[in-house]
Amino acid sequence: MAKRNEVIHAEIIADILTWIDINIFEPLKINDVAEKSGYSKWHFQRVFYQVTQSTLANYIRGRKLELAAWDLSNTNDDISFISYKYGFDSQQSFTRIFSRKYNIPPLAYRKYHSSKPRPEDISI
Repeated sequence: MAKRNEVIHAEIIADILTWIDINIFEPLKINDVAEKSGYSKWHFQRVFYQVTQSTLANYIRGRKLELAAWDLSNTNDDISFISYKYGFDSQQSFTRIFSRKYNIPPLAYRKYHSSKPRPEDISI
């Protein structure tokens, strides 16, 4: 029975992760995500951690930072626009959190990753 519950939990969390990706630009509150899962807030947080080994807040923040890093590498959007796009309170807080995760500030990250030629930029 425990194995069956683990499978059910994993399936529900997989659905939630997809839903989070679809709604990543919206403010994602624990109550809304838990309601979407059908679990109570407390049970959802416990199950989410068991399946992902991450808290919901850390997962969402990490996902937003991954997408912001992609934007920095692949767009010319201003850093302030990217920070607000992903729901950070300010460019300063975005820079602090981004630097903590990637050990480099967003502007330096952009310069480093933009300097590498992309396959579509190479002509033969």
